[in-house]
Amino acid sequence: MANPSCLLYAFLLLVAFQSTMINATTVIQPPQCRPVAASSREKIIFSVNLLLYQGEFLLRASVGVGINDIAPGLVQGPDPIGATIANFSNPVRRVIEELGLVTVGHLRALVQAGILDAPITRPQMDVSAEAYAGFVNVAFNVSTLTPPFNIYANTPSFVAAAKGFSAFIQQYYAGIIPSIVGNDLQQLVTRIGLSQAAGLGVLRTLLNDVINSTVPPYTFTAAELSNRTSEVVNRLGGCGVKAEGLIVPLQLGAENRTTSNVVPGDVNSLAFVRSEREILRMVFGTGNATRPGGLYQDGFIGSLYLRIRDFQLS
Repeated sequence: MANPSCLLYAFLLLVAFQSTMINATTVIQPPQCRPVAASSREKIIFSVNLLLYQGEFLLRASVGVGINDIAPGLVQGPDPIGATIANFSNPVRRVIEELGLVTVGHLRALVQAGILDAPITRPQMDVSAEAYAGFVNVAFNVSTLTPPFNIYANTPSFVAAAKGFSAFIQQYYAGIIPSIVGNDLQQLVTRIGLSQAAGLGVLRTLLNDVINSTVPPYTFTAAELSNRTSEVVNRLGGCGVKAEGLIVPLQLGAENRTTSNVVPGDVNSLAFVRSEREILRMVFGTGNATRPGGLYQDGFIGSLYLRIRDFQLS
């Protein structure tokens, strides 16, 4: 019969072996890429900042109205800066309008679920052509394109921007859904996330339809615009390649068998996940989650954002 010291030694070896196996198979995110500890309600309210932007952006670009024109009393706060009706064909305009209307429904559903009260406070949002031109200038490594880039000038310019922002929402929901507490609330967030994913697919399909066309009045194509702006987003996010263009190297395509990339994903074609600080670094355009700018001049609403800002979780 083994003596107690031998048994203890064997037990410690087993624990050490198991620990080695866990470390070898578990992906540990660096601190700046991990989600911030928060309640389900705080996470959802964080996402509301993105939904508010999306709703105003798509509706004002397609039909020149805002969320309150569709659902009076649903939101309050400053109007977005620089809203402009975009130069779309009628079929594209109807699609963009529908996606904006869908977002209004998502916001209403969250109010009805008691996550927050109406009117929802809207942060100061910048939807101007100038705000987006800043990202594109960096993408093409110039101080200013000639003429200055205008997302509202044509379909590929606008859809490239809209699909990028829509991806932020889809990726954030993909990350928070498993952590939402309560069956009813988790189901609601899942349904919103699935709808948002469908909308992202529509936008990427619209852009894919003109992928090899040049973006007027420039010589670069929609594919190049998509790829270059995705690179900027990844640099700002600081947590790896999670924004992908519509054309990728074969080794990054689905099952390494295609260079088309209408449905972006990881090596198993699973949706990418973004955390709160990644989102803030990207939409602020500063690469710093505590330094507002870009699309949100004064930052987000909600206690989760304030905690990130006040504790300098960049």
